[in-house]
Amino acid sequence: MGSLQTIDIAVFLLYFVVVASYGYWIYNRKKKSVADTKDFFLAEGSLTWWAIGASLIASNISAEQFIGMSGEGFFAGIAVSVYEWLAAVALVIIAVWFMPVYLKNKIFTMPQFLKIRYNESVALIMAVFWLFLYIFVNLTSILYLGAAAINGLLGGDYLHIIMIALMVFALIITLGGMKVIGYTDVIQVAVLIIGGLATTYLALTIVSDKFGSGGSAIAGFNDLMKQAPDHFKMIFPKPEVTSATIDQPINLEIQKYVVLPGIAMYFAGQWIVNLNYWGCNQYITQRALGADLNTARKGLLFAGFIKLMMPVIVMLPGIAAYVLYKNGHLPQLEGGSKDGAYSAILGFLPEGLKGLSIAALTAAIVASLAGKANSISTIFTLDIFKKYMNKDADEKKLVWTGRVAIFVSMLVALIFTWKDTLGIGGEGGFTFIQKYTGFISPGVFAMFILGMFWKRTTGTAALVGVILGFVLAVFFNNYAVDLFGRETWLYTAYEYQKMHNGEVLTVTEIPFLINMGWSFFFTVATMVAISLAGPKVNPKAFVHDRSLLKLSPTVLIMIVSILMILAALYVRFW
Repeated sequence: MGSLQTIDIAVFLLYFVVVASYGYWIYNRKKKSVADTKDFFLAEGSLTWWAIGASLIASNISAEQFIGMSGEGFFAGIAVSVYEWLAAVALVIIAVWFMPVYLKNKIFTMPQFLKIRYNESVALIMAVFWLFLYIFVNLTSILYLGAAAINGLLGGDYLHIIMIALMVFALIITLGGMKVIGYTDVIQVAVLIIGGLATTYLALTIVSDKFGSGGSAIAGFNDLMKQAPDHFKMIFPKPEVTSATIDQPINLEIQKYVVLPGIAMYFAGQWIVNLNYWGCNQYITQRALGADLNTARKGLLFAGFIKLMMPVIVMLPGIAAYVLYKNGHLPQLEGGSKDGAYSAILGFLPEGLKGLSIAALTAAIVASLAGKANSISTIFTLDIFKKYMNKDADEKKLVWTGRVAIFVSMLVALIFTWKDTLGIGGEGGFTFIQKYTGFISPGVFAMFILGMFWKRTTGTAALVGVILGFVLAVFFNNYAVDLFGRETWLYTAYEYQKMHNGEVLTVTEIPFLINMGWSFFFTVATMVAISLAGPKVNPKAFVHDRSLLKLSPTVLIMIVSILMILAALYVRFW
C-alpha cells in the first residue's frame, strides 16, 4: 500500500478495531433506547460534558481543517487561525446566551426553532436549504478532500477505494445513532489530537534538522518564524493596488487579502461565519441539545479550549511545508495545490507514526461524515418526513427512515465526489466550504439572532430575510462589480491572476467575508423595517428566563480562561 509499512497498517487497523468495537459495545448497551427518536437523533440526557465537547470537535475538525486549513497555513500563515480562535469566542457566546433559548423552549432541530418562532413556511424552506447545503457542500467536500489526502499518502492509486471505505466506516458509526457517534467521538478526538500533535512535533523537528538548529521542536518553530516572518501575522494590511499579474509580488498579497481581508473581516463576515456555524447549525448544536444547561455549557466551553489549540495541529504543518518547500526540500509541491501541503509533511514521518497520522486524519473525516449524515437524517425525518409525508409514523418507523436518509445522503455525496463534479479540488478545500456556506449564512444568522433576541421580529420578515440574504450574497459575489465598479464606499474589488488546472486565470472579486458582512447588514435592516410594521411584541416571540443566564463558578472560570488565552495570542501575533 504505497509508502506504508507493516507497522503503519497495524496501527491504523488497531484504531479501526478499537473504534468499531467500542461503538458496537455502546450500541448493544443502549439497544432498547435506539428505537426511540430522541435517543437515536439526540442521545437525550446521556452525553457527559466531555463527550459533548469531544463530539463537537470531532464533527467540526475534518479534512476541511487538516487539508484545507493546513493548505491555507502554507499559503497565508497564522492569519487563518482566526477561524479557530474566534470560534472559541463564538462558543462562549452560544454557551451563555443561545443555549438557554434552545433548552428552555425544548428545541431539538433548527427547523423546529423556526416553526415555533416564525411559521411552517420558513421552517420548510430552511429544512430544504440545509439538506442541500449539508449534502452538496459539506458531505461532498469532506469525502473528496479526505480521500484525496489519504490517497496521496498511499501512492495515488486508491482514490475511489478510499472514498468507499470512508463512507462505509462512517455508515457503521452513524447507523447506531447519536449516542454511538457521541461516545466514539471521544476516541476519535483523542486519536486526532495525539496523531495531529505527533505530526506537528515531527514537522518542527524536521525543519530544525534541515536548518541545523539542533533538531528540537522549539528550535524548529523559531526557524519557521525566521524563515517566514510574513506567515506569523494575524492581520494583513490592505493592498494599495487593485490589480496584479501573476509574476508580481503584489499578486500574492491580493490573493491572501481576498481570503482574509485584514481588520475588516473582524467587523464583517468572521462573526457571521462563527456564530452561524456554532449556534444556528443542526450539525453542531445537536450534540448539546439533549443535555441540561450546565452540562451543555461545559461541553461547549471544553470544545472552545480545544479550538484554541487546533491551529497547532492543523495550521503549523502547513507553514512548515511552506518553509521546507521554499528552501527546496519539498519539490513534489512544485506547481501543485496548496491542499497537498499536509500530505507532503506526512511523507517525512517514520514508520508507525505515519499510520497514527493517517488514523488521526481518518478519525477526523469519519467523525465529520457521521455527524453530518446524522444531522441530515434528523432534519429530513423530524422536519419533513414526519410532518409532511407520514404524520402517523411510529418511533420505530422514524428511526428506520432516519437510517435510510443517512444511507441515501452518503450515496449521493459519493456520486458527486467520484469525479469531483463540483470542482472542490480546484477551488481549494477550505475556501470552497467557507465561500459556499457563506451564500446562506447571512440570511440564516439574521433570522436566528433577531428571532431569539428581538420580540418584534415577524414571520414575514424572516421569510424575506432568508431569501434576501441568499440573493444579496449571490449579488455581491457575482454581479456587484459589473454594476457598480471595482471601488465603492461599500467594498474594494481586487483583480489578480491565479493558476487553475495549469492555466492562468484573471479573477476580479470582492473578499467573500466582506460580501457576507454587507449581505447580513442589509438583510437585518430589511427585516427590522418589515417587523416595525407589525405588532410591538410578536405573539410567537420567546419569553426569556433571566435566571438561566446565571453561570456556575466552573463555567465562569472556563470562560475567563478562554478569553485570557485568546488575548495573549493576539497580543503576541498581531
